[in-house]
Amino acid sequence: MSKKPLGKDKFGVQKVMRVKDYFGDATGQFALNAMSTLVGQLTYFYTDKVGMAAGAIATMFIVCKIIDAFTDLIMGNIIDHTKPGKEKYRPWLLKAGIPAGIVMVLMFTVPKIGDMGQIIYVTITNILLTAVLYTAMAIPYNSLMTVRTNSQEERGIMGTWRAATGYVAGMIFAICMIPITNALGGNQNAWIKFGFIMGIIVILAALICYATSRETATEAGAVVEVKEEDEEVIPFKEALGKLFHNKYWVIVLVVNLLSCIIYGLAAGAGVYYCKWIFGNDNLVGVLGGIGMIPTLLGFILVGPMIKKLGVVKTLLVSFAMGAGANILLLFTKDIFICYALFGSITTFATIPMMCLVGVMTAMSIDYNEYKYGVRMVAISNSASSFGGKVGSGLGTSIIGWFLAAVGYDAAQTVAPAATKMAIYGFAIVTPLVIFVIMFILVSKFDLEKTLPAMKEEIAKRKAQNA
Repeated sequence: MSKKPLGKDKFGVQKVMRVKDYFGDATGQFALNAMSTLVGQLTYFYTDKVGMAAGAIATMFIVCKIIDAFTDLIMGNIIDHTKPGKEKYRPWLLKAGIPAGIVMVLMFTVPKIGDMGQIIYVTITNILLTAVLYTAMAIPYNSLMTVRTNSQEERGIMGTWRAATGYVAGMIFAICMIPITNALGGNQNAWIKFGFIMGIIVILAALICYATSRETATEAGAVVEVKEEDEEVIPFKEALGKLFHNKYWVIVLVVNLLSCIIYGLAAGAGVYYCKWIFGNDNLVGVLGGIGMIPTLLGFILVGPMIKKLGVVKTLLVSFAMGAGANILLLFTKDIFICYALFGSITTFATIPMMCLVGVMTAMSIDYNEYKYGVRMVAISNSASSFGGKVGSGLGTSIIGWFLAAVGYDAAQTVAPAATKMAIYGFAIVTPLVIFVIMFILVSKFDLEKTLPAMKEEIAKRKAQNA
């Protein structure tokens, strides 16, 4: 039975994606979010299960992210210099995805080899997972969106599928990790068992994504007007300089970094808040379950919001909601129902950025072609990925630094006032400030209105040079 031919989007661009394509592509984001969310939970594991110092852990995380600054850019350069005719992106899903699943188990097998020995061990395993394997998978995967389809509409749908599937990975950790590991004994061995299960799932997700991905904007039965072509490779230093003169790419870089700080804080703050403010760390599972409601609403409503408001206005509305919720939470911070309610609004406010960061990056890449005549796909995605990873790492480190500043002691039975103030600082005040900054930055992103005319100009140039 032949497939029904795909039509064109509202801009007249041929569609090439079917449901199975969206699903297969999204499994890659599941694997990536499983890794990044895992890192967000490690501060609690290292301090309360292994017994390591909060300040040392916070510093370790930021060291790993500084190394990330180099590996992201190096990986983008490697991909952009792949020989013409060879697949640039898809093979890395296997080269990095399979070993990443293995390293996820090693993250929890911290040996008892003294304080310095443990710091060295966790530094090496974190660098392997985040700076090496995550990078080697994330940058090619993010680049696939740009070459898989030329339709902005399909890119938006891909972004929504990716965000939704990635959020499922995050919710597995938020809802299941603490209750399951506590049920298994609550000790280090329990966390190792959980890591083993998640490692297997990450490997399977990488395999599915590899099997369903393509590096061309084509689909059986569809005639595509524009195909991805090999472009002239420019030197790494020159490419980086051009990117930092693309204001739209810089805005995406900074906003992605800031939004990932919020994700990192959300991943690690809840368990401390529940343990020391509400007196029961198992409540983090309840919060995760409640958080599924705004998550589902977010993914249901983000499409209509984008269609009605556009990319920029959708983000502005969501960031305003996030800031407002945190302001209200400042006055109701010790009431569980209020923390759950306003936290749900904050969760809803983060969904549109999850869905649209890839779309905004792709738009900034199109602007590269308009301004410089080259798209620089991989290097653009690598630097944006760097912003995301540094953001999540900073979110985790901020928690550790706040706790270290007040002399946090995991063995205490009742949280002193200073510990509570630190928790309020990284769980409420920091996200509030970030939402305000992101609102200001996104208000400057006017590319959405001008891009269609720019693409027409690009097409004219290519026709003249043909």
